[in-house]
Amino acid sequence: MSNKNLNWAVLGVGVIANEMARALHKEGKNLYAVANRTHDKAEAFAEKYSVTKVYDTIDDMFDDADVDVIYITTPHNTHYQFMKRALENGKHLLVEKSVTLNSHELDEMIALADKKNLVLAEAMTIWHMPLYKNLWRKISNGAFGKVQIITLNFGSFKEYDMRNRFFNMNLAGGALLDIGVYALSIVRSFMSETPHEILSQWQPSPTGSDEMATILLKNSCGQMATVALSMHSKQPKRAVISCEKGYIEIDEYPRAEKAIFVDAATGDVAEIFAGERTDALLYEIRDMEQAILSGDASAMKLNFSRDVMNIMTTLRKNWNLRYPNEIW
Repeated sequence: MSNKNLNWAVLGVGVIANEMARALHKEGKNLYAVANRTHDKAEAFAEKYSVTKVYDTIDDMFDDADVDVIYITTPHNTHYQFMKRALENGKHLLVEKSVTLNSHELDEMIALADKKNLVLAEAMTIWHMPLYKNLWRKISNGAFGKVQIITLNFGSFKEYDMRNRFFNMNLAGGALLDIGVYALSIVRSFMSETPHEILSQWQPSPTGSDEMATILLKNSCGQMATVALSMHSKQPKRAVISCEKGYIEIDEYPRAEKAIFVDAATGDVAEIFAGERTDALLYEIRDMEQAILSGDASAMKLNFSRDVMNIMTTLRKNWNLRYPNEIW
């Protein structure tokens, strides 16, 4: 494997970009470059985190031959255009969830990344947390028996400000792409095959975005899942994975560090710990760099991200929920 020191650039300077800068610093690195729609904010970000380069325009980042990998943190309705420019210019990409708006966009970007021999990945914390790697390994080894049914909840209480990204259709607002992507990623990661039966009901917000939804999923192995999402009522971020030998319960599952396993026969409760919630982005960085330098990107689980995007696109087509100027 190459020992090349990769130059990271970040597009956008919001909360998650700040987390990335701190995670790189913890790894003994600094961001190489930053770009943002508002130049003054990029300058302030660069000063705060000792970033080497600030671009006058976003396109300058894509044209910089010294940039190896770009972390895109802008709203997901902007991802496609930025991803295309970056890939065309030979940049590896880690893209915040939801990676694109729909399957049409993602399939096109996957084909472009393959053509250019580049790593494209969704910044989905679940793929990288040590706890999940531990649990998937145990399930693969038969420790819990076959996964039978999965139950997911995720609800946020967002004020009814129809201009913000949570409800604004022009910003691709709604529960599915913002929080549902986490729940569906959990489902896909614990299922042996992707779901092929998809049923749902949904409730729109005043703007027409998806405010609430309940989703039923089933695959050809007989594994089933239920998902409940809400953007104007709080729910616990809780996952329950029911297996033949007991059930796994995980709270705060987007960045989980602890699970419990309840034995079906004895009722005994075992706690399982792995990783640190605060290091979620650090695990993403390490897996992404390993993927780029080794040429093996399996840890980035783009195939799972693709399956999740297919589910979300199917759901929105069933709901006739299309964003302005969206092509699917």
